[in-house]
Amino acid sequence: MNKNSSNIMALAPNTPNKRATVCIFGTGDFGRALGHKMIQSGYPVVFGSRSTQTSSLIPKEAEVLSHAEAAQKAAIIIIAIQRQHYDFLTPLAEILHGKVLVDVSNNLKTNQYPESNAEYLAQLVPGAKVVKAFNTVSAWALQSGTLDASRQVFVCGDDTEAKQMVMDIVRALGLTPLDQGSLLAAQEIENYPLQLFPMWKFPIFLSLGLTAFFFFYCLIRDIIYPFVYEKKDFSFFIAISIPNRICPIVALILLALVYLPGVLAAIIQLYRGTKYSRFPDWLDKWMLCRKQLGLVALAFAFLHVLYTLVMPIRYYVRWRIQSRILSQALQNKTDPFDNTNGWLSDSYLALGILGFFLFFLLGITSLPSVSNSVNWREFRFVQSKLGYLTLILCTAHTLVYGGKRFLSPSSYRWYLPNAYMLSLIVPCIVLVVKFVLIFPCLDKPLTRIRQGWERNPQYSE
Repeated sequence: MNKNSSNIMALAPNTPNKRATVCIFGTGDFGRALGHKMIQSGYPVVFGSRSTQTSSLIPKEAEVLSHAEAAQKAAIIIIAIQRQHYDFLTPLAEILHGKVLVDVSNNLKTNQYPESNAEYLAQLVPGAKVVKAFNTVSAWALQSGTLDASRQVFVCGDDTEAKQMVMDIVRALGLTPLDQGSLLAAQEIENYPLQLFPMWKFPIFLSLGLTAFFFFYCLIRDIIYPFVYEKKDFSFFIAISIPNRICPIVALILLALVYLPGVLAAIIQLYRGTKYSRFPDWLDKWMLCRKQLGLVALAFAFLHVLYTLVMPIRYYVRWRIQSRILSQALQNKTDPFDNTNGWLSDSYLALGILGFFLFFLLGITSLPSVSNSVNWREFRFVQSKLGYLTLILCTAHTLVYGGKRFLSPSSYRWYLPNAYMLSLIVPCIVLVVKFVLIFPCLDKPLTRIRQGWERNPQYSE
C-alpha cells in the first residue's frame, strides 16, 4: 500500500468506538504528560524518539519507535520538541507528506524569531498540514489534572480539516478549543504564554503610584507636621491610620478611572459625529483594562473595610476613649448629644455600606462564570447603571465624612488639604460630565451616533 492511501485511511473520520492512533515526537516532560492524558482519553499513542528503549517514565500503554516508524502509524503527529531541533524532520519529509503536524512549542521571549515556530515547521515540511495547538497548556497541569486555569487551547492552521481534527482531540481531552484562524495567528499564540498579566500592568502600576504618592502626602501632613509644630510623635500612624486613609482614596480614584474613559469616548464621538472612527491608542488601551482597574479598586476597598474593623481594638483609640471619659468624670460634665453629628455619622456609615455592597456586586458580575450567565443588556445595566450609582454612593460617603471640615482652616497643614479632598477631584469630574451628557440635547445625538448615524463622515475610517 502506498503512502498516499495510508494517509487517506488515517485521515478518515473516527468511529465512535475506536480513536485513531496519535504519534508524539519527543519524550520530554510535555510529550509524556500529553501522551498519558491521551491514553486516558482512549487514544492509542506511539512515541517517536531517537532511542527506542522503553523508559519507566513513558506510559506503559504507549509504544516507542523510531521517528520514521512512528510517523507511518498515525495521521496526526504532535511535535513536542523545541524549534532548534526541528532539522531532523527534513529527511522525513516524504513520510510526513499529507500528515497533520501539531506544533506545541514555545519560545523564551516574545517575537524571538522572524516567523512563528509553526510557520518555520511548515517551511521545513511543505507537504504537511501544520496546526498550532496545546502551547498554552503546561505539562504540570496535564499530569496533575488541574486544568481549570488553562482549559482553553488556542488552535490555528491553514487546513480546515486538519484543524478540525486537532480540535476534536482537544475536546476529547476535556479542554476547550478556540479557533484563532490561519497559521498567521501562530506568532500571537506563541507570545501569549510569555505575557505576564498584560492587562494588569497599567492598573497595578497606577495603584502603586497613587499609593506611594498619598503615603508620602499623609506622612508630611499627619506625622512630620505635628512633630515639627507640636512636638508630638505620631509615627505609629504608619501601621494602621495612614493605610486606612490611603486605601479608600485609591479605591475611589480607581473606581472613577473605570468610568472616565467612557465619558471621554462619548465626548470624542459627539465631537466627531460618528462612531466609526478609532479612538486614540491610549484611550483604547485604557478602556480594555477597565475591568482590571475595577478589581484592583475593589481590593483596596476590602482593605479599607478590614482596617476599619480593627479600629476599636487599637491601643490609641482605646486610650483616647478612656482619657475622654476620665476628663468628663473629673470635670463632672458630659457633652450634649449633637443631632447634626449623629446624622452625619450614620449617613457616612450607611453610604459606605451601600457603596461597598454595590462595589462587591460589580466585582462578582465581572467574573467570567457570572458574566456568561447574563445577557448583554443585564451585564450593561449592572456595570453601567449600578456602576455609576456605586460611584455616587462612594463619593457621597467621602463628602459626608468631610462634613464641615472642608472650610476649616485647621484642615490645611502647610496649605495642604486633607488627602480625602484630593480623592474627590476625579470622581466629581466624572459625575459632573456624565450628568451633563444625560441632558436630552446631548444624549439624543449621542444615542443616534452609537446607532450608526454620522454627522461628519470625513472622520470615518
